[in-house]
Amino acid sequence: MKNILVLGAGLSTQSLIEYLLENAPQYDWHITVADMNEALARKKVNGHPRGKAIVFDITDDLESWRAIAKADIVISMLPAFMHHLVAKKCIDLRKPMLTASYVTDEIKGYDELAKKAKVPILMELGVDPGIDHMSAMRIIHRIQKTGGEILSFNSFTGGLIAPESDNNPWNYKLTWNPRNVVLAGNGVSQFIQQGRYKYTPYFRLFDRTISRKILQYGDFEIYANRDSLAYREIYGLKDIPSMYRGTIRRPGFAKAWNVFVSLGATDDTYIMEDSENITYRDFINSFMQYEPNVPVEIKLQEYCQNAADPVVMEKLKWLGIFDRRKIGLKNATPAQILQKLLEEKWAMDPDDKDLLIMQHEFKYRLGEERKMIVSAMAVTGENSEKTAMARTVGLPLGIATKLLATGKINKTGIHRPIEKDMYAPILKELESFGISFEEKEYMIDHS
Repeated sequence: MKNILVLGAGLSTQSLIEYLLENAPQYDWHITVADMNEALARKKVNGHPRGKAIVFDITDDLESWRAIAKADIVISMLPAFMHHLVAKKCIDLRKPMLTASYVTDEIKGYDELAKKAKVPILMELGVDPGIDHMSAMRIIHRIQKTGGEILSFNSFTGGLIAPESDNNPWNYKLTWNPRNVVLAGNGVSQFIQQGRYKYTPYFRLFDRTISRKILQYGDFEIYANRDSLAYREIYGLKDIPSMYRGTIRRPGFAKAWNVFVSLGATDDTYIMEDSENITYRDFINSFMQYEPNVPVEIKLQEYCQNAADPVVMEKLKWLGIFDRRKIGLKNATPAQILQKLLEEKWAMDPDDKDLLIMQHEFKYRLGEERKMIVSAMAVTGENSEKTAMARTVGLPLGIATKLLATGKINKTGIHRPIEKDMYAPILKELESFGISFEEKEYMIDHS
């Protein structure tokens, strides 16, 4: 019997834990779900005879060592900044580890240690990163096998609300970590177009969107992710002239969100005085000039050009940023205050369905011909618990765990799913869950 330890029982673990428990009888697994909130872990196990819940705190060295030592495979679904703690313990205890999160520089530094210990640390096995890597590499390898030269690669992903549940003026609800939504885009976004490096500072990011129609879901806007350039090396495309990765939103989102960026309301670097006693109206007013006789709405429209757009103002008013309602959050940063409001207003209702969309665009040269491949995926959730986000994060991770547990993956060190022995079986099984790509290929002119 193999003991599989899942660290963390948050929103994105639902499909992962269900998959592992469903497969447990066939493969003789026992699944332990560990979380600081034992009741939440018990809820995810749901009384399954091959599962149990325990309390777990990675900062409790003795107890976390004991829990990991009892496991044969460890899956970390803890917050991203904790993964290096899990990885180090797994290497020391010779336990394989899997996670959906990014390979950080800190964890990358464990590669030699993991190889010496003959321990696999398999990362970026979610949706983005994860399915994006796998689906992209499948096409990249196919083009390269035919002798094609890839000239351009665009890749976009968005966690959105499904059309049937879209009932607010932002056309958006929270389907993943709200803190990440608030802080998205912080820093400089960098990509390459026609051999020219492009850098977009945070305060201009939401001004510079591109538009796409995707599948049958209509129009979307896309803003650039922080670092597209790093993917040239990851995908083996060092000399590619154009590479751009972006985040998908409905049209109009970026223009309204840019008001918060312009104000400084997404700043997470300082604490606002007396934050629990000020109102949301005070919060917005605090970023503008002292003019006590001018309404905040008027000042905002003068300060931020976007706010003068009636459609944008409708979004802002609906959100409640002008309400004379106390924030009630002590020692809060501007980003934390904004997050609290968004968690109230952008929350999914119990029966809401989310929508996960991904699209890749390749341009390549094959002999004298130039071609374009567009590959797109859309997954709709069932409700606010069984979300498309949870399915697309959890299922590839669960499948990878099965491949590792059954000896189909034999690796040591730090790995992403960019090699065929990993991505091919995972993508194949994902299709059985309705997670698949529609692909079209076009001839394009030489201009």
